[in-house]
Amino acid sequence: MTCHEIEALKLGLMNVLGTTDESARQHAYAELEGALEGPIEALAEAEDLSAVQRHLDAALVDLEETVATTEKSDPEYDYLRGRLIAVRDAEQSIQRLSMQGESVLNGFAETHDLLHETFPVDE
Repeated sequence: MTCHEIEALKLGLMNVLGTTDESARQHAYAELEGALEGPIEALAEAEDLSAVQRHLDAALVDLEETVATTEKSDPEYDYLRGRLIAVRDAEQSIQRLSMQGESVLNGFAETHDLLHETFPVDE
């Protein structure tokens, strides 16, 4: 069993961050063999953070549906619930990453404004 959502998330983040570790990519694709469709495929191919968030949310909805329709007596039930917790945690991590990125951008804007206040440009 594998956690398709987490492997696809890793691939999407590698795209966003420009990671070139080919062995990590190959490992993730091997883990996703046969599962690259729908939100999992879209997540693995995401090229920006908003796409990562959107496709992770869609994958989470699918996983929640799978958990909801799995019998508690099914041997995979506990694993699926654990996977759900891990994916929800990953979703929160991506939200924090997005907020931190926005904070960095705001900091650049403030620095730029301060620079112009300190050293006015005569036009």
